Amino acid sequence: MTHRPDIRFLLNGADISVSNVEADKTLLDFLRLERRLTGSKEGCAEGDCGACTVMVGRLANGVLKYETVNACIRFLASLDGCHVVTIEHLRGENGGLHPIQQAMVDYHGSQCGFCTPGFVMSLYALWMENPEPSETEVETAIQGNLCRCTGYQPIVAAAMAANQYGSPARDFLELERVDIAERLTALQDGKRVVTGPADNQAILPASVADFATVLEEQPNATIVAGSTDVGLWVTKFMRPIGPAVFISHLEELKSVTLTDTALEIGAGVTYSEAQHVLCEAFPHLKAYWDRIAGQQVRNMGTIGGNIANGSPIGDTPPVLIALGAQIVLRKGTAQRSLPLEDFFIEYGKQDRAPGEFVESILIPLSRKGRMHAAYKISKRRDEDISSVAAGFSVSVADGRITDCRLAFGGMAGTPKRAEKAEAALRGQPWCQASFQAAALALGADFTPLSDWRASADYRLTVARNLLQRFFLTHDDQSAEPVDLLSA
Repeated sequence: MTHRPDIRFLLNGADISVSNVEADKTLLDFLRLERRLTGSKEGCAEGDCGACTVMVGRLANGVLKYETVNACIRFLASLDGCHVVTIEHLRGENGGLHPIQQAMVDYHGSQCGFCTPGFVMSLYALWMENPEPSETEVETAIQGNLCRCTGYQPIVAAAMAANQYGSPARDFLELERVDIAERLTALQDGKRVVTGPADNQAILPASVADFATVLEEQPNATIVAGSTDVGLWVTKFMRPIGPAVFISHLEELKSVTLTDTALEIGAGVTYSEAQHVLCEAFPHLKAYWDRIAGQQVRNMGTIGGNIANGSPIGDTPPVLIALGAQIVLRKGTAQRSLPLEDFFIEYGKQDRAPGEFVESILIPLSRKGRMHAAYKISKRRDEDISSVAAGFSVSVADGRITDCRLAFGGMAGTPKRAEKAEAALRGQPWCQASFQAAALALGADFTPLSDWRASADYRLTVARNLLQRFFLTHDDQSAEPVDLLSA
């Protein structure tokens, strides 16, 4: 196969070609240090504060789509064939301030100014998609942006008023959309990209089949999908990741297929891309999904990456295990499937051979009469890592519990089903006493650790209370579930 040695993309209005790109080179360092585009700030260097927010446009099935991302943990090599838009590129119709910027000025949405470019970019992306958002939609859009000065209300007010200052239909990105799409299409040459020094090489496979070949050639290479975790390996732990295989551009891993019996999601589908169809199929996941990180991370992070990473506090495994999800693993041309809970062996160890990768996730659709719930407990309500996460799925017939799946994260070294608690529920009457007995059985299922997020006692108490909450919520189907605030 013919290889290409450079990363090619558009930066604001310019065509960029960069050779010898190290695997661990971040977009933020490239912008600030090499291009002197210093509007994007480094605050946390871990995708939490949003000060580095930029927009990245890419072609998805021929359609140009822009999303906000955290430049601090987005690697430069992953941007091949993309359009990067920074705060410096924004402008109004007559060369003045952009409507979002003018609204921020008039509504006093900026004080010290450090976080302001990131907020502007997040609100810009929202305005382009939804020029008249509700307050809740604004709050969701800026979940991934932190401000120490304003108290957020002036920023929300600016977002609500932005459409008074201009229409997205007249925005420069909208007017240039056809031209940008043509330029990005011209960059797609179907070649494998191999760039960077030998000890820090970045590889972009040409296809999923080529990806499988690359992993057979280099089975110990780091796989980088959304980089929302791998980015921290670099920025926080100074951990080498080369050689790294970047896969966020592989459209074959981004398929979402809904049939009469199951929802199949490619491993490269991001949280944002999966959200609509996933929450349509499983409505109980909507509130939960909105609490996974912030919008920038949801635009970057992938469901397959969250699973493959194997973290005991990953947000997706508990709720997917409860739904009976299976995963498909691939090595070369060979595929195998297994229940998701069997993939996690022990802390830091998964049932994945060298050169093997997660290709897709299969989630069976709910049977009639089955009740579901998903819970996330964290120190902060928004954009925080779970102290405890849980997914429950229970079937009841003739007043008795016929089947149940109870899965937890943050309670053990892996995402794990509560088998003793499940056994305590099966065959029992649907009543509070049955769930109280199951809650007590959780002590035999888990011996959680204490850390800075939560103590062992707190975790076990929360897990037990969530079982009680599940019963109380579903025992009165007319009652509105109470939104559990972060503790």
